[in-house]
Amino acid sequence: MIVYTVICEFDDDSTATEWATWLRDEHLADVCAAGAISATLVRLEASARIYEARYIFPSREDFGRYERDHAPRLREEGLRLFPLRRGLRYRRTLAEVIATCSPPSV
Repeated sequence: MIVYTVICEFDDDSTATEWATWLRDEHLADVCAAGAISATLVRLEASARIYEARYIFPSREDFGRYERDHAPRLREEGLRLFPLRRGLRYRRTLAEVIATCSPPSV
């Protein structure tokens, strides 16, 4: 599995809240419809102005299809709604899942 993380930092609380609402209500589902098997939005505890969107893709090939066929359109939509001049800064990471753990079933 591949974990694709988009980290976004904001200059002000209102933009951060508006962006997080859009991700929660629309964008996470759009990325799942485009190939991710799960999506999670978290706000970092250290700051109310830094969020991470974490997307899980089944394989590197699935992520490649997402990047080629869907990411340009979805990123364009995000930049249209939230242009960088509103005080947003993005970073992206890509990682391979090595191991997972689940609690034992009862």
